[in-house]
Amino acid sequence: MEANVAVPSENKPTWGGGGVKPFGASYGKMMMWFFIVSDALTFSGFLAAYGLTRFKFIDSWPIADEVFTHIPFIHGEYPMYYVAFMTFVLIFSSVTMVLAVDAGHKMNQKKVIWYMFATILGGLVFVGSQAWEWKTFINGSYGAVKTTDGKILQFVKEKEIDGEMKFKQIALADFVTGDRGDEKVTHTRKNGLWFESGKAVATYSIPQIIASYQADPDVHIRSEKINLEKKEKIVFSREVGASELAKGKLVVEGANLKVNEYGNTIFADFFFFITGFHGFHVFSGIVINIIIFFNVIVGTYERRGHYEMVEKVGLYWHFVDLVWVFVFTFFYLV
Repeated sequence: MEANVAVPSENKPTWGGGGVKPFGASYGKMMMWFFIVSDALTFSGFLAAYGLTRFKFIDSWPIADEVFTHIPFIHGEYPMYYVAFMTFVLIFSSVTMVLAVDAGHKMNQKKVIWYMFATILGGLVFVGSQAWEWKTFINGSYGAVKTTDGKILQFVKEKEIDGEMKFKQIALADFVTGDRGDEKVTHTRKNGLWFESGKAVATYSIPQIIASYQADPDVHIRSEKINLEKKEKIVFSREVGASELAKGKLVVEGANLKVNEYGNTIFADFFFFITGFHGFHVFSGIVINIIIFFNVIVGTYERRGHYEMVEKVGLYWHFVDLVWVFVFTFFYLV
């Protein structure tokens, strides 16, 4: 029995090899798409982990409207406004990148320069805003007390909001008075003969907070736990609040990887990791855009006869913008 062997035609090769361009895309574009798909899977894994963790700790997850209230020079009054501004800037930079790619297709060097400059400027504003938001998140807004059983206690007062009396969170500085009651200070070069870095001492001490709480009957304590029906944190009576405060072991100011004045510490862990990972992508995109920007200025792509490199970096920039839409939705809106 003889085997049937396919004999290639003399006029048509069995395989065209490297001459084939899937979907008409160049090798560089295909590799950029491969990278984008793999990076999208990475972000998807992070956001899926965040969603599952939030669902598990839904009754103690911080309320976004109470966390992200930072606006330069106006503090704690307009939740989400500054994050919305950051999002607008990043999306607008994606529009200018589209215009830069279109100008490249038309071989219009001057327009490519101006649109890429606008894109870089938008990226710098976004990264700077994110750094400022990190700083305010780390420094904190109000301060809280962590108990021996790991609970976060926050302080509130009744205020009239839209004609209705509601409990609104207040800062420790709004009611705590007197001295710390101990001699602890943060060890710095100025107050020691020998300097060694150490943990910063909180502005207030536990006994000082307890005494101030007892002296001000208008102050109440609320738990990190949330009433899921009302979507509000549970406020204790004065007596229950005093018993919970008596278990205080640590004054928390701000958020880090160990403690979080806003509630569950895992929220801060995810916030730093996911927004930091995305911020690194934006920063990398800015660096690449700056390199391409100067190449456009010196006429590198004019001599090549095409602006494909601008198009490739544009794909990456659009991907970074799209990812932020999901991060914004998961962390700030949902």
